[in-house]
Amino acid sequence: MKNYMKLEIPALSENEPFARSAVAAFCVRLNPSLDELSDVKTAVSEAVTNCIVHAYGGSGGMICIECEAEGQTLHIQISDSGKGIEDVAKAVEPFYTTLGDEERSGMGFTIMQTFMTTFGLRSAPGEGTTVCMSKRFGGPQADEKARGRLADAQ
Repeated sequence: MKNYMKLEIPALSENEPFARSAVAAFCVRLNPSLDELSDVKTAVSEAVTNCIVHAYGGSGGMICIECEAEGQTLHIQISDSGKGIEDVAKAVEPFYTTLGDEERSGMGFTIMQTFMTTFGLRSAPGEGTTVCMSKRFGGPQADEKARGRLADAQ
């Protein structure tokens, strides 16, 4: 049997740290490195923040976070039933933001894609958005990424 978690939280900014901590705690049994755990926490933070800021515009709503552990891979699905995204292809472009007058970098989806092993996005205007991502812990890909970070630090 695969291990599974489902968490529903109100789309409030004070719940973002809780969401990232809950997902991190769930995946600890997969024995991630500190870098891998940091990647997951950052990606979850970005996805939850997108729900709060973009899907609901700070007006409230619910965020559903589902996680499944399969072998050495963590699968995460974060969904909302907010306003949705009209142009998904445009939304995933680096630096694109619909909130130009605020301090938003438009890098949320790019960060999720970079820090996770897989990334997918489904959305429809008026129906909400679902981010699906996974992280494979250990193995050659993780070793390669760790070596790259070590080289960058030197």
